[in-house]
Amino acid sequence: MNKISIERLNFFYKDKQVIRDLSLEIEANKILSVFGPSNSGITTFLRSLNRLYDLVPEARMEGLILLDGKDIHAKDVSLTELRRRVGMVFDVPTPLPLSIFDNVAYGPRLGGVKSRAKLMETVEEALRMAALWDEVQNRLDIPAMSLSGGQQQRLCVARVLALKPEVVLLDRPCSGLDPISTAKIEESLCELKKRFTIVIAPHNVQQAGRISDRAAFMLSGELVEEDSAQMIFSNPKNSRTNDYITGRFG
Repeated sequence: MNKISIERLNFFYKDKQVIRDLSLEIEANKILSVFGPSNSGITTFLRSLNRLYDLVPEARMEGLILLDGKDIHAKDVSLTELRRRVGMVFDVPTPLPLSIFDNVAYGPRLGGVKSRAKLMETVEEALRMAALWDEVQNRLDIPAMSLSGGQQQRLCVARVLALKPEVVLLDRPCSGLDPISTAKIEESLCELKKRFTIVIAPHNVQQAGRISDRAAFMLSGELVEEDSAQMIFSNPKNSRTNDYITGRFG
C-alpha cells in the first residue's frame, strides 16, 4: 500500500529549477533511501513532503503530493498537523536548550498533554524506539546538550517519534556520527519501519544498501531510477545509476 504518491513534481528557487518532473510512489512501512551526489535536489525533495519549503521565500512547487490519497496542499490541510504526521530529522543534531526529558516532551506538551505520568510514558516510549532509553533513563534531567553527538541525534529522532508521526524523513542523519552511533541509528530504523514509513537521504551508498527496502537515485534534480534496493544495488537498469554506485562519478 502506498503512503505517499508524487505526481510530476517540479520545484524552483526563484528561476532555478532543482527538481524536474519527479513521479514516485512511497510504500507504507518501508524504508526508502533517496541517494545521489550533491546538488541533486534530495533535501528539497524531502522538505517538499511536509511543506517545509513554505518557510523559504521565492520557493515554488508544481505537481501533486498525496498523503493517504489527500493533497497536502489542499486548503483544509493544517500545516501543524501535516508536520506532526510527517516529521523530519536533519543532518545536524538540533536539541533544544532543555533537559533530555523536556526535549522529548516538548511536542506533546504543545499538543495539550499536561499529565506528568502521560508525558513520562510518551518520553520513555520514544527514547526506547530511538535506542537511547538504556543510556539516559537515570539522567533525564541533565541538559540535552551534554550528550554525545550520536546521542543527540537519537534524541532528535525520539523528539519526532514522541509526536506519533506516520512518516519520518531523515536528511543524512548519520553524516557527522561515528560508526557505533551510526549502527545504532540504523538498527533503530529497521525496527521503526514496523510502525512508520521512513524516507531517508542516506550518509552514503553503503548505508542505503544496508537498510533500504526501496531505493531511488537522483541526479541533477531528476529521478533516474527507483526499484527494490536489491535490484538497484545489484543490477541497476540505468547506466548512470551503475556508474554512481560503482564510484565512477560523484
